[in-house]
Amino acid sequence: MPHAAPHLEDRLRELAGLVERFAGSDGLHATAIPALHLSRLSAPMPLPMRGVQEAALCLIVQGAKRAILADEVYDYDASRFVVASVDLPVTSQVTEASADAPYLCVILKLSAATIAEMVAEAESAKAPLPPPSRGLSLQPSSVEMLDAATRLVKLLDTPHDIPLLAPLVEREILYRVLCSPQGAMLRHIGIADSQGQRVAKAIHWLRQHYAQPLRIDRIAREVHMSASALHHHFKAVTAMSPLQYQKQLRLQEARRLMLSEVLDAASAGHRVGYESPSQFSREYSRMFGAPPVRDVERLRGL
Repeated sequence: MPHAAPHLEDRLRELAGLVERFAGSDGLHATAIPALHLSRLSAPMPLPMRGVQEAALCLIVQGAKRAILADEVYDYDASRFVVASVDLPVTSQVTEASADAPYLCVILKLSAATIAEMVAEAESAKAPLPPPSRGLSLQPSSVEMLDAATRLVKLLDTPHDIPLLAPLVEREILYRVLCSPQGAMLRHIGIADSQGQRVAKAIHWLRQHYAQPLRIDRIAREVHMSASALHHHFKAVTAMSPLQYQKQLRLQEARRLMLSEVLDAASAGHRVGYESPSQFSREYSRMFGAPPVRDVERLRGL
């Protein structure tokens, strides 16, 4: 990490050692701290992977990754962390990793309830709330953020301290995010009936009902917005329309069904809400670059 300041390098090295020790092997690892996950990969990913990035802070301490939201590309490494303030369908790929220097990442799931508590207490809550902004953002890493993340991971060595101390350190990390440029979008999530919180509720509704026909007026009524306002703010936050968001959810779930439940393409498409097999195959090919059967065969061969 040649561009990091020496004091940042020291903190990154310490945190990388902790993540390596507690992760141990490649993969995504849950920990004794419910909101904390650790990720490790000893080689770059051969193919980009599509999935839903849940609301979280992702702090890379070694290696690099690329995330694509709609047509926006986010490249980040240990010099920057990423914050997803809402659940977003993204394409991601670890681009820098090796056996000697594996990709290592600290992932902290964000709690809407904790955000709401902190926003109510924070001095920044008194400032005017700007319009909702993109729900995915890169921010420069800081000594303060790395120190807090290190203390959180260190708690895994003392499990008896976790119930009392982990929530305090999580709040400190969240406070650092609230003080960053991405803090405005988090404030939206924490303020009842803000436009951003209504978009978050629309996202939640879509995730629960993605297989149903999309009725934008119905979703707008559910979240107490006009259809035009919902469309405008939804796109500002997610970089896509509600219909595009639903389509990504449907196709990602169909792919999972074919891989894990061994469903044929027609059954998977029907399960996620497609009435026309040809439309399903056409949209699947457009999103994944190959028809369903060929794509699944390729993935199983990796």
